[in-house]
Amino acid sequence: MFAWSYFKNGVALQPAIMKISFVTDTYIPQANGVATTLERLVNGLRERDHQVDVIRPAILACDEAGLRVPSVGLPGYQDVRFGFPIKLVLQSRWHRKRPDVIYVATETPMGASAISAARALGVPAASGFHTNFQQYMAHYQLPLLEKATLKYLRRLHNRSSCTFVPSRDVIADLDARGFENLQLLPKGVDTRLFSPKKRSHLLRRKWGAREGSPVGLYVGRMAAEKNLPVVVRTFLEIQKRIPDFQGVCVGSGPKLEELKKEHPQFIYPGVLRGDDLAEHYASADLFLFPSITETFGNVTLEGMASGLAVVAYDYAAARQHIRSGENGFAVPFDDEEAFVETAILVAKSDLSVIRENARQSARKVRWKKVVKRFERQLDLLVDGQPPVLENEMFGEAEEFSPNPL
Repeated sequence: MFAWSYFKNGVALQPAIMKISFVTDTYIPQANGVATTLERLVNGLRERDHQVDVIRPAILACDEAGLRVPSVGLPGYQDVRFGFPIKLVLQSRWHRKRPDVIYVATETPMGASAISAARALGVPAASGFHTNFQQYMAHYQLPLLEKATLKYLRRLHNRSSCTFVPSRDVIADLDARGFENLQLLPKGVDTRLFSPKKRSHLLRRKWGAREGSPVGLYVGRMAAEKNLPVVVRTFLEIQKRIPDFQGVCVGSGPKLEELKKEHPQFIYPGVLRGDDLAEHYASADLFLFPSITETFGNVTLEGMASGLAVVAYDYAAARQHIRSGENGFAVPFDDEEAFVETAILVAKSDLSVIRENARQSARKVRWKKVVKRFERQLDLLVDGQPPVLENEMFGEAEEFSPNPL
């Protein structure tokens, strides 16, 4: 059924139907970028006739088949789950029903045990570096654990067949820190779901926004690692200059109640999904994302697809997809003053061209292309070959340099 092929040593190759096991501590219905990415990859591979098994904490299993693993929630943030190590369980399961390849998406004890089980059985196991856990330590008052966490992550990923990373700047950083066999796996966006057509004047009136008054939006976890004080400061500074400006913060997390108490003038819809989330995106005007701990930042593309003027730091998704001043605004990394001043100027400007360009840019990075790329990378692992990345523009095969910057 596959109408496309890729080339290696001048020979056209087509991927075979594969049995693939995903191992992850986060999955739908959780609302975060990793869960969204994994759902897209799983569904995309299934649509291409591959047999995909998902192993995740029992609390996330819903009605879908797959191994359901006992887990524990992070103290103070129960939505973040850590699956128990189950090497012998996985080894027995995969011995009876051997997968062709395993994808370990999270680095918790469950993920580490999955890599150990795969190595014992001789099954290729790729890993995914989706979250900068080592950077989170300082945000949770555990700075002394940053080096230990990095050492643990490096050892875990280097035991896998290869590590998929969503952005080139993170690959360069990990390569400098001793991570091996790094491969780029970019992300896409659902441009049918996230669309300017979802704009709701009724919702804007509910927010108290007039037709011409700007609305600023933040979407993400309400947690320390997301740099929320910059969102708050930016909203407040814009309000000083544009009194009818409204700020909307979508999401949940340990900082939500504190934000509600200290800044009741903002709108807090909580966690949103599907059309409700898309409607909130499209009904705003500018999107603020000042996080400095991302490996990518799916919300950047979701905001662009929704036709918003995105203001973000110049790394990860913003570096890949924003041409500052043309389809959004990329601010020097971790420069808070530049971020706030840029957002103020954006809020006071005519954004029609920027927003249209943002939408058109997002239309070029759909999930279908990402799934095909992932499929051929896994197929090469099954064949015992290192992933060879196809040049998307010219259709030529090329080895990906781990240090592209």
